[in-house]
Amino acid sequence: MKTLADVECRREICARVENVGPQTPRRWGRMNAAQMVCHLCDAFLAVMGEKPVQPVRGLNLWPLMKMWVLYAPFKWPAGVPTRPELDQTLGGTPPAEFAADVRRLLAVINAFTADPRGFAFRPHPMFGEMSEKDWMRWGYLHMDHHLSQFGV
Repeated sequence: MKTLADVECRREICARVENVGPQTPRRWGRMNAAQMVCHLCDAFLAVMGEKPVQPVRGLNLWPLMKMWVLYAPFKWPAGVPTRPELDQTLGGTPPAEFAADVRRLLAVINAFTADPRGFAFRPHPMFGEMSEKDWMRWGYLHMDHHLSQFGV
């Protein structure tokens, strides 16, 4: 099971990030490659407490599905809506200079996986509270999902 807690998995995922270019075409969805890089960075920053994100309002079944989503042996499906604060066409961080945005994402991944960590995890806006093991698995799966979206 791949997780950002594993050094080799982290190297693999970071190498995949470095293989994305500003013109890399998407296979599905609306984001372009630059928006995807900023989306991933924003998602990490949100759970690190550096970007405010509102939790799902009303009936939220995601916490009940958390373990299945994180640990079942399948790829995440395309088309799951993101929170508006993490959508680069709404409240997410707009892309700036691609190489600088990639460097920022890689630095944020390093901070997210640092030991000791310089922050306390905030609740996930859909899943709620998660363990460190869950966070490291989520981080890998979220990145894998979007890198696969761009064929890397």
